[in-house]
Amino acid sequence: MTTAFDPIALGSTKLPNRIAMAPMTRSRAYGPGATVTDLTATYYAQRASAGLIITEGTQPSVLGQGYPNTPGLHTDDQVAAWRKVTDAVHAEGGTIFAQLMHTGRISHPSLLPGDLHPVAPSAILPQGKVFTNDGLQDLVTPKELTGDEITRTIADFAAAARNAIDAGFDGVEIHGANGYLIHQFLAPNANLRTDRWGGSVENRIRLGVAVAKAVTDEIGADRTGFRISPGNPFNDITETDAADVDETYTALLTELASLNVAYVHLIEGADRELTLRLRKTWPGVFVLNPFTRPDPTGPETLGLVEDGTADVISFGALFLANPDLPRRLAEGGPFTTPDRTTFYGGDHRGYTDYPKLSD
Repeated sequence: MTTAFDPIALGSTKLPNRIAMAPMTRSRAYGPGATVTDLTATYYAQRASAGLIITEGTQPSVLGQGYPNTPGLHTDDQVAAWRKVTDAVHAEGGTIFAQLMHTGRISHPSLLPGDLHPVAPSAILPQGKVFTNDGLQDLVTPKELTGDEITRTIADFAAAARNAIDAGFDGVEIHGANGYLIHQFLAPNANLRTDRWGGSVENRIRLGVAVAKAVTDEIGADRTGFRISPGNPFNDITETDAADVDETYTALLTELASLNVAYVHLIEGADRELTLRLRKTWPGVFVLNPFTRPDPTGPETLGLVEDGTADVISFGALFLANPDLPRRLAEGGPFTTPDRTTFYGGDHRGYTDYPKLSD
């Protein structure tokens, strides 16, 4: 019987276990020009016993930023800063992928330089607020991307993927979930376009597929992952038509499979049957962040590897608070409870000061 503690091949990389650290925004890129710091290197190196680390969302362009103090991968300084992180993780024997995240309409003009404005597939005002340097502010009506701007956005993802490899990352994960730009193109309520980028399922998946193709062409399919969250209403996304969700994500995974993408990372909703159908559709490594709301993903989910529901389980908050999580899972705990007040921004507290069992 396969367990979460068995190795697995992820593309050309062999992971020592099937326990992944999920991407988690930490908003601590305090270096100049949205660069990570030495504290970031310590944070990820502490968690290098994960089979796979997937970093916090990292913007592929200036326009992709949606929160204060999130890091980028679009300048030479950012590449150099990330190199310290990847070197630290590799020194501890870990594997680390950079998550590339363009937030699209989930942004605010105050977070963008000059006269830049948040963008989206359609100029629809999303409901909700966004964190800015001046506190919570209402989201704004985004600018609808032109065809040429979509082409440039695809190129930005490919360039950021190349920068990630130059920075020493083992690969990248494309963020197509949680209501950000690629998810906005997938969702009928956020994408009202009537051109080749909207309307039919084939057109709504086109951006995600085009980004995946550009990235795989740039760095190789074996170093490329893709994250999805079907039916997730986060950031004012509406995907309530079960038949459309099934058709959309089956079509997306079929196209990603044709590109030989190394893995798909599913943020599960309450519909386990959809998870199992998508699992059956996907021929490669299937990474699952299981639905356990309101609790964080816990040790009980390891059985999903044993019964074949997933190949790898990703842990978020539990990994944040337990830097040696694979060992704790193997030994049955104990588990430190994360301090939610320190999740976003701040200093080393709630970041690098969580103890390991050996401490």
